[in-house]
Amino acid sequence: MRRGIAATALVATLALAVTACGGDTKDANGETKAGGELSGTVTWWDTSNDAEKASFQKIAEAFTAKHPKVTVKYVNIPYGDAQNKVKNAFSSGSEAPDVIRADVGWVADFASLGYLDEVPADTAKKIDAEFLPQAAASGKYEGKTFAVPQVIDTLGLFYNKKMLADAGVQPPKTLEELKTAAAAIKAKSGKTGLYLRGDDSYWFLPFIYGEGGDLVDAKTKTVTVDNAAGVKAFKAARDLVTSGAAVTNATDGWTNMQTAFKSGEAAMMINGPWAVADSYAGDQFKDKSNLGVAAVPAGSAKAGAPQGGHDLAVYAGSKNTAAAHAFVEYMTSQEVQVQSAKDLSLLPTRTAAYEQPDVKGSEMVQFFKPAVDKAVERAWIPENGSLFEPLKVEYTKAVTGASTPEDAAKAAGVEFRKILKGWK
Repeated sequence: MRRGIAATALVATLALAVTACGGDTKDANGETKAGGELSGTVTWWDTSNDAEKASFQKIAEAFTAKHPKVTVKYVNIPYGDAQNKVKNAFSSGSEAPDVIRADVGWVADFASLGYLDEVPADTAKKIDAEFLPQAAASGKYEGKTFAVPQVIDTLGLFYNKKMLADAGVQPPKTLEELKTAAAAIKAKSGKTGLYLRGDDSYWFLPFIYGEGGDLVDAKTKTVTVDNAAGVKAFKAARDLVTSGAAVTNATDGWTNMQTAFKSGEAAMMINGPWAVADSYAGDQFKDKSNLGVAAVPAGSAKAGAPQGGHDLAVYAGSKNTAAAHAFVEYMTSQEVQVQSAKDLSLLPTRTAAYEQPDVKGSEMVQFFKPAVDKAVERAWIPENGSLFEPLKVEYTKAVTGASTPEDAAKAAGVEFRKILKGWK
């Protein structure tokens, strides 16, 4: 299930990466203290999945090669529990981590509550100059930088090349083509065309973007999830299930989806770069060339996928901010990002990383980079993460038939306005 980094490559890569951190340290205000020596413990809460965490732990702990007086305490926490767990730890100050891996949708929320230490000024300038603009935007709040982008991502259509070829169909470009392809796959093999994850609101976003809509309009402070485009989005997702093109489940969506796709029970799924390593572990993809990725099929208006990713941020209450910021700089260095792209097919956030041979040579990275460039940015507002819970509830109800698309859109709008007090 996991693919670790080869020992020789890891040592060589991290020797370069830790050197890039330099010998100076920063105090809590970002001022350089020349020749200072880092020491103490840096606790990092990492939300990466089972296929990624072994590699990230090795990389993190190798920070001590340059800073032998620093101990890195690596803690992997389940992504689904992370947002609340981090908030509880930060608010209480009890056993809070020094560094967190935050979903891009959480940064503004944590920053607005005063939980994050501002990124040192020189690092913030480097982020603006050297990182993808859309990645850099996710770490900002009210004109200040509170997080450094680690990886950027979006969603694509994963497909089993052999199953599609046997059914005589091409990767579908629209939802209508998807239904046609699924019918052909069912007739040929008796298998399902698409496994649709129905228990995570991130998987709803391509539907609403595909209908030309969005969750909110931050400029006018208007909730838009329940407008005409929003209703069409819930209908489009439900239609894939009622037409027989897709199957879904209200619980354990990730596990069920990955199992169905890796075993060949489903020919397609919508997923992101983080799923590549785990997908390769399946029986259907022992020959890695059998895994194909295409753009998410377009709705009635256009094709649209969300911009996602993860940032690294330092806790404002950390007692070791100098070492924590140096650790973040190391973990987001070009060398580490290139290694993660090579071994895990994760997309770098540093622009120059895409010119490196190991990134250029990754088929999955080369597919997802143009997709990321076209991805739709969410509103970087503090309430962003909070909106996803009621959206998940209504999306699940809609795709499983527990609610009509109209009622799901209406209910989501009601909950959004409770969270976004004063919004239309």
